Amino acid sequence: MHAIATTAYGPITNLQTIDIPKPASPKGHDILVRIKACSVNPVDTKVRAGTYDDYPDYYARSPPPPQILGFDAAGIIESVGPNASSSFQPGDEVYYAGSPIRQGSNAEYQLVDARAAALKPKRLDWGQAAAMPLTWITAYEALVERMQIRQGENAGILIINGAGGVGSVASQIARRVLNLPVVVTTASRDETVDFSKRIGGATHTVNHHCEDLAAEVQKLKLNVPIKYVFITHTPTSAYLAPAAKICAPFGKVCSIVQDREMPMYGTEFMAKSLTFVWALLGTKPYYGVDVESHGEILSDLARLVDDGTVTCHCMQKLKLDEQGLRKAHEIIQGGKAIGKVALEF
Repeated sequence: MHAIATTAYGPITNLQTIDIPKPASPKGHDILVRIKACSVNPVDTKVRAGTYDDYPDYYARSPPPPQILGFDAAGIIESVGPNASSSFQPGDEVYYAGSPIRQGSNAEYQLVDARAAALKPKRLDWGQAAAMPLTWITAYEALVERMQIRQGENAGILIINGAGGVGSVASQIARRVLNLPVVVTTASRDETVDFSKRIGGATHTVNHHCEDLAAEVQKLKLNVPIKYVFITHTPTSAYLAPAAKICAPFGKVCSIVQDREMPMYGTEFMAKSLTFVWALLGTKPYYGVDVESHGEILSDLARLVDDGTVTCHCMQKLKLDEQGLRKAHEIIQGGKAIGKVALEF
């Protein structure tokens, strides 16, 4: 089969088309999927560059080059393993986010754990479906599982980078699923402000490039306290002091982006008894814990998409080939992407 892999860790030009054997028949919980589309996330660019460090032993456990990258995908099941036959059958249209330590979705076929997959939303085409899993699962785990936000809670949330892939679905979860009365996102351009409100459902926006983010939030004169801050823009350290000022006592701050510096001392983190927590989608498949929850989250998402509660944030599609994948990596690395970039065969 054809695949696009990084032949060595480094620049975008290391993404090259290779021919490798088609995966063997699935065993255990696996399903073999003929991929119709995938999408690119910042994690893909970091893995390709050789700088990914969310896990201290990632490169020791991941497939060596040529490594096929890609978490998100949507496609048609070709065959199922014995432990997956009760959930899926050949011909089913599915979408999923794969494991960080298995070969990825930038290929014609992929073996994936069926417990991390769900039937594709009927309202979405292939590219749109492939754009949703990683960002949605990440945002859902951060807001619902890690920060434990209660539905209908009389509190607000500040989401850093509201027009990004994770931020633009996190704001939808906060506003349209958890029904928070106030969802503030950061956006610095007219188009990102519009996107964050129109697609993301944000009630307010502020500019994260301003000198005093806490002062900008205070100017909104909100009638509910900001109890939660979700950091989806690097570096985490740049937002810890403002988050400590903004958060109400006993609030929670969650980040999904790496940082070696975590300056909390000298801020209100201790005075307010604030909680800081990381969220990483790959934790469950990496350690083999609660893997089935990813499929359950995606099943719920399909229902929310099909009933119109949630809007897809895929804003650009490219051809799934070497040139298209390189272009997608360039867009993501440029730091100006709005929503998600999908690639279709």
